[in-house]
Amino acid sequence: MRKVLFILTAALFTINMIHAQSIAGAWKGTLDVQGAKISLVFHIKNENEKLVTTMDSPEQGASGIPVDSTGFADNKLSLAMKTAGISYNGMLSGNTITGDFKQAGMTIPLILTKIVVTKPGDTTLPSSEAALEEIRAQDKGNYKYKVEDYFARPKSSQFQLSPGGKYLSYMEKDDAGKRHVYVKEIATGKVNRAIEEKDELIKGYGWINDERLVYAMDKGGNENYHIYAANVDGSNALDLTPFEGVQASIERILKDQKNYMIISMNKDNKQIFEPYKVNVVTGQLEKLYENKDVNNPIAGYDFDKDGHLRGFTKMFQGIKSQYFYKPSGAKDYELYFTNNWDDNFNILSFSYNPSNPDEAYVLTNLDSDKSRIILYDFKKKEKVKELFANKDYDAGGLGLSRKRNYEIDYYSYEGEKEEVIPVSELFKKMSANLKKEFRAYQFVITGKTDDESKYLIYVTSDRLVGKYYIYDVASGKTSFLYDLMPQLKETDMAVMQPISFKSRDGKTIHGYITLPAPALRGEKVPLVVNPHGGPQGVRDSWGFNPEAQLFASRGYATLQVNFRISGGYGKDFLRAGFKQIGRKLMDDIEDGVQYVIKKGWADPAKKAIYGGSHGGYATLMGLVKTPDLFTCGVDYVGVSNIETFFSSFPEYWKPYKEMVKQIWYDLDNPEEAKIAKEVSPFYQLDKIKKPLLVVQGANDPRVNIHESDQIVKALRAKGFNVPYMVKYNEGHGFQREENRIGFYKTMLGFLAQYLK
Repeated sequence: MRKVLFILTAALFTINMIHAQSIAGAWKGTLDVQGAKISLVFHIKNENEKLVTTMDSPEQGASGIPVDSTGFADNKLSLAMKTAGISYNGMLSGNTITGDFKQAGMTIPLILTKIVVTKPGDTTLPSSEAALEEIRAQDKGNYKYKVEDYFARPKSSQFQLSPGGKYLSYMEKDDAGKRHVYVKEIATGKVNRAIEEKDELIKGYGWINDERLVYAMDKGGNENYHIYAANVDGSNALDLTPFEGVQASIERILKDQKNYMIISMNKDNKQIFEPYKVNVVTGQLEKLYENKDVNNPIAGYDFDKDGHLRGFTKMFQGIKSQYFYKPSGAKDYELYFTNNWDDNFNILSFSYNPSNPDEAYVLTNLDSDKSRIILYDFKKKEKVKELFANKDYDAGGLGLSRKRNYEIDYYSYEGEKEEVIPVSELFKKMSANLKKEFRAYQFVITGKTDDESKYLIYVTSDRLVGKYYIYDVASGKTSFLYDLMPQLKETDMAVMQPISFKSRDGKTIHGYITLPAPALRGEKVPLVVNPHGGPQGVRDSWGFNPEAQLFASRGYATLQVNFRISGGYGKDFLRAGFKQIGRKLMDDIEDGVQYVIKKGWADPAKKAIYGGSHGGYATLMGLVKTPDLFTCGVDYVGVSNIETFFSSFPEYWKPYKEMVKQIWYDLDNPEEAKIAKEVSPFYQLDKIKKPLLVVQGANDPRVNIHESDQIVKALRAKGFNVPYMVKYNEGHGFQREENRIGFYKTMLGFLAQYLK
């Protein structure tokens, strides 16, 4: 019997409660199904004098499955899930229920034991919903757009063409807010639901072939992603990685091997990832290479189109990287380079030159400041030629034509905006057609059919969320497909302007300013400073930013600064931020604020700081380092204490601790440990004088909830009022629509109290 039968959902139904208090709680047991162990947890609650039950199946990555009916009388418990054909009947004795689990003619003994399910963190700290509603109510005004207009999911989104061009797939939101994956047969217009979103969110999906889709889900934002597969009609749904506490990701789709792909997961050791070839129809797994050295783990694998492991990048001594490659005809992998971890030598693709199988397109900065694209010969161990570079920015990538023997179509890089440089004659023509049609808009290729006759084009700008078009290569014409957010009129949206300024120590710093209409008329408006996360290698980009547009709708300008350590500006700019987190990074942000004030855009007396992850840390540091600069702050999943941040790393981060020490601070070095304490907001509480809102996802594996708990608890102990919003089904940032909307409404109310 297939395990998937045990995770079918059904409609919620309740019966009158008798002696509910004695049965309410969490009950856990383990089924033995033909040798397979399947744990089940039933959560029984008393809601309005009725019993309501949901079921979790951890091995299946499923939780919150509603049970149709719950009965309890004379110490006898009965549960039923009619659609799935499941029932359970047992007798309560103390904290144990002994009974039988039945499904499809099978009867399996199941003993349930009462367990205590605890929520992460200190559950006494979060503000009540009533208190948060009071804050939300402060966002008063006759505004044209609501928070929902910016942050409610589009009705349809995530469009994709199937490889053979037979189908168009997309996610569509139902009335309950669930986003299911639908497949439309283009020739007939027939539509069916291929993947159903249940309690957990579908975090992403894609095509393997014209019959099979894959998708990813975690549990409550814990980032332990499982990879699933299903047929276009929804049949043969499989969890391809049914392992508890394991994080999986897709390495490569094998186009020439119809039912196969390569994935990576930390199944055998939580600290390291190993590659597996998986059959997406049967679920059969084959480990392709062992990652044995935990102290010097493999950090990246390079597979070719045929699924052969050609090379890999290995961490060495914590802060270096080594590149190993196996030339054609060789028996083993050879060491080619040993470099600092931030020296790039990344294979973008093999060239598939029939006369030289050891040629590859490589993105590197080994002998330059800016990353550039070269053609490299691994047989001769030498560069063949330079292909693309930009003097001001790192090269980004390239596009290849699989149909035309992997001819280069374009190079790309990100400057003030995303730039694409056409190379092939076909792409030059295509690019010219699209530029003529879309003019000032940016267009992005999000997919294409295997025969490259049809391309899926996403058109966007700083004032347009996005529209999908299908481009026909033969005719050179586009056909409109879908407008993601037609309710947001472009003419009402604010313009995002690239800016640059000099830091106090002479560096050129880039960023963006989004100005509301009053600022364009010469008025000085309140400012929201929004530092990005990361912080290393990450940057803010030009384009539609729903946060900045929401702030503009309330009359606030938004400043985004790509401070030193941000990605895309070269190796020297990246390294300039090492061991400067909380110090020179904050200087750059402060210098950006002064630049905006001097330009006459911002009201010097009304400046908020808000960010997530490192941006949340920067928010706290902004209130500490320059206590009189900002009017208020919003800390979203931010670090408050570098010591506890380091000690709470997830297992798969631990091999990179030495690298993190080089970026942040080495706590084993007394001098650096002292600095780390000085730039840990938790140890500088007396300097925080301005209002603060803290927001956290309880299941965050990157920034543990303790980071937010401790700063809230300590500030409240000093008599400082800190509203605190926690969601127990979220991780590192809110993904669920209702939580996102609630968060932004709370933040708008909070900002209105201090910026209006």
